[in-house]
Amino acid sequence: MDATAINESGRARSAASITLEDVGKTYPDGTVAVGDFSLEVHAGELTVLIGPSGCGKSTILRMINRLIEPTNGRILIDGQNILERNPVDLRRHIGYVIQNVGLFPHQNIRTNISTVPRLLGWDRSKVASRADELLELVGLDPARYAKRYPHELSGGQRQRVGVARALAADPLVLLMDEPFSAVDPIARGRLQEEFLKLQAAVGKTIVMVTHDIDEAVRLGDRIAVLAQGGRLLQYAPPAELLSRPVSSDVADFVGADRGIRRLAVTGVRTALRPAEQALDPGSRATVDAGGTLYDALAVMLASDVAEVVVVEEGKAIGTVTRADLFEAPGRETQPAAQI
Repeated sequence: MDATAINESGRARSAASITLEDVGKTYPDGTVAVGDFSLEVHAGELTVLIGPSGCGKSTILRMINRLIEPTNGRILIDGQNILERNPVDLRRHIGYVIQNVGLFPHQNIRTNISTVPRLLGWDRSKVASRADELLELVGLDPARYAKRYPHELSGGQRQRVGVARALAADPLVLLMDEPFSAVDPIARGRLQEEFLKLQAAVGKTIVMVTHDIDEAVRLGDRIAVLAQGGRLLQYAPPAELLSRPVSSDVADFVGADRGIRRLAVTGVRTALRPAEQALDPGSRATVDAGGTLYDALAVMLASDVAEVVVVEEGKAIGTVTRADLFEAPGRETQPAAQI
């Protein structure tokens, strides 16, 4: 695996698949942290590992970049067995973001971001250019922030720098261990929104660990629910997981209010009623066509109405009613992957 690997079309790839085949970790005292865990992470998708404390989420993440060596099984990145690679070289081609960021306090932000490219022997001018490019990508003006030190930034800003550093060498794979849990709820929501935009731009293969089901539903393309010992209970897209949990354990974990959470991952277009006549979006409660049914519900409750107008590029294209909110989420779900 190489961050500059070329695909069949001759263009540099930006993402790679990850395959875990019967991967396990048993410690010398007999403790089984993960037992025979298998998972296929699709290239360019964000997969979330979620489950109770001690279920092996972080252990799985650390086995992917070989901070922890698996006891058994195989881990493949684009079909190549990472256990046959030099672990130090491997880590230089995998982005890694942790909860408390781990920036070097004695180095300025530009130097922090440049850590891996420097180790890979990049040209100095290319290193500086890449650092500034990534600062802009994560919403931090290089002219203001490049020469600052970590203690001069807010928690949310430091977390953005951590993401920029993980992306510096353009890795095919990005691993994130509860990356947003150390910031306050308001900043966390903003970081999640910005991260979704960033992922849309860079299209990396991401495996993220979180304990927060709302975060998993908001960010994940697929969610893997784990039980103690790293046992996989269900692996499915968010809407499918919420609508069709395969067991009572999964249903309990995702919560009794999973119906409301489904609204947040279901596009408003699924419930759209085409307008039979011209509508004036300026005189009625509206929701953007790119929003979710949760957004539509919020507008209905705030405006005390039973119907909202769906607007696209300033034009009304239809309506959504309260009744539609509870019928639409089930239309797009498919049978869940049972384990």
